[in-house]
Parts: sequence; C-alpha cells; structure tokens
Amino acid sequence: MSGPSAKKIDFRHLPLGDVGSTNADLLARARDGEEPGLWLTAERQLTGRGRRGRIWSSEPGNLYSSLLLIDPAAPHLLGSLPLAVAVAVHDAIAAVLPPAGGQLAIKWPNDVLIDGAKTSGILIESEFLADGRQAVVIGCGINVAHHPNADGYASTCLHERGTSVSAQELFAHLFMAMERALDVWDRGRGIATIRDQWIERAAGIGGQIVVRLPDNEIRGLFAGIDGDGRLLLPLPDGGHRTFAAGDVFLPAAPIAEQDLT
Repeated sequence: MSGPSAKKIDFRHLPLGDVGSTNADLLARARDGEEPGLWLTAERQLTGRGRRGRIWSSEPGNLYSSLLLIDPAAPHLLGSLPLAVAVAVHDAIAAVLPPAGGQLAIKWPNDVLIDGAKTSGILIESEFLADGRQAVVIGCGINVAHHPNADGYASTCLHERGTSVSAQELFAHLFMAMERALDVWDRGRGIATIRDQWIERAAGIGGQIVVRLPDNEIRGLFAGIDGDGRLLLPLPDGGHRTFAAGDVFLPAAPIAEQDLT
C-alpha cells in the first residue's frame, strides 16, 4: 500500500480445526488486541453464517477463511472493499480451475459463479473497538469438495469442475490474490482500477437481472456499477437507480419488460 500514512500489512496465517465461525473468532481476537493481517482458516465451522444471517454450510473439505483488517480505509471509501475481495476470490479460483472447468464470473456484488452456479460466499463484518479503531473481518468460504443444495440458486464445487485441489492449496492462492487486490485497492484510493478489474470479471452486465430486496423485487437491465461499487439500473428518464445491497438473480429466460417501481 502506498501513501505517507499507509503501513504495509504483515499478513500471516493461523490454521484451526473446528471453530464456531472464523469471522466471530477474529472479531474476538481484535477485541483482545490482535493486529491486522491475521488469516484464520478452519477445517469446519459449526456456526458459519452468510449474508443476512443465513446459515452457511460448513462441512470439512471446503475452504473457510477470514482476514482481519484494522481501519482499512476512510469511512467514505470502505464501501468499495467488497469489489476488491471479489476480485481476489475470483483470481484464486481462476488459478486452480482447469480450462474445461467452466466460465468463471462475479455476480454483484461479490458471489463467484462457475457457469452460473455459486461456488463461494463472502461476508464482511466490522465493529469499533474500545480504542476507537474499526476492525473489519473479511470472511471467504469457497466450495472445494462439496456444495449445499440450496433453494433459489444453483451451486457447484471445484471438484465437480475437474480439479483435485485441496482447501489448503486453494488458500495459498487466496492469500496471494488478496494481498495483490488490497494493494491495488490501496485503502480505497485505487477504487477506479479495482472497479475496472471487477467489471472485466463480472456476469450479466448489459443483460436483464432481478434485484431482490427485503420487501420487493426490481427488474431491469444491469448497466454496471458506479464509482462506489453500487449496482446501476437505468431509468426511463435517462438516469439510473442505484443499489448498495440486494440479492441479484440472472434469469435464464428474458424479462418481458422493465419494472423499476
């Protein structure tokens, strides 16, 4: 990372066996004074979580990992961090996926898909510590040996895609890819480059999507993302509606008409 106030992160790794949640474990360690750059990996999570409090299936054989950052960016720049994380996870999987393994792409904001099937989950959590610093934990789960059979979306794993990589081998790639992506992101100052890298790897741009919100669904064309990583849907008046959060679905069948209400 660059800049007069930037300090190079000392990335390091602590492998664990069974844990409740690697994210929760790291937040607890941050409260106890742990320095940034610590990766935790677990053979199994007993209380793994996804976004919106969903249960994340955590059987042995997959990769369960979390990284601790402290004050990684100014508050107004922190919203772009998920884009950098998605690029890192995409590139780690790309390093082990064989050419015939399928088409790899990122679904907004940070799910990585192979031929449209979900193969990873990312959960970023944060809290302010007693000394006023902000602890940010990046949780990355990747389906290596198996995958859940979840309602509402297709899922897959790397072993189904022709690779015999182990979770430990995949983590070695993630460790390096995350360091590269965070270096480019540069505490949020490199968002323009990260945004370009994200778009190069993205699924569905220019196509029809469904954005599922807690209380309704929005249908329209995926126009891309803005400078802060928010999803853009065009409005009839030529403007755009932006979304900072939501579940995106890429329909197999065309949507008859846009519904932006």
